[in-house]
Amino acid sequence: EVQLVESGGGLVQTGGSLRLSCAASGFTFDDYAIGWFRLGPGNNLEMIGCIYGGDGTTYYTDVMKGRSTISHGRHEKAVYLEMNTLKPEDSARYYCAADQAARMRAGVIVGQAANRVRFWGQGTQVTVSS
Repeated sequence: EVQLVESGGGLVQTGGSLRLSCAASGFTFDDYAIGWFRLGPGNNLEMIGCIYGGDGTTYYTDVMKGRSTISHGRHEKAVYLEMNTLKPEDSARYYCAADQAARMRAGVIVGQAANRVRFWGQGTQVTVSS
């Protein structure tokens, strides 16, 4: 059973940084890609980016490009999202989601990864105070 558990959310001041973690289990890490998404007050689910477990290739959308870094620890089967220069509009619930690399890639190509990825964590709340 695929399981994803996010952690690291919390309250941070504008301009601050935060590192989110996603602990993954139930699948072969090398065969999957794990993405980070967020759902803000407007209920708009946005993709931040993803990392492919096989070779560590990363992809970023424009949502937080230049202010975020996705990495993974293959030994501990975890994926991380480091965010900096946070703004109040970054306040959202942040989710990691995983699927087979090809499925993630296909979703990214058409800009529909959020609708294609099947396995989701429960999310972790990030609030950026002004």
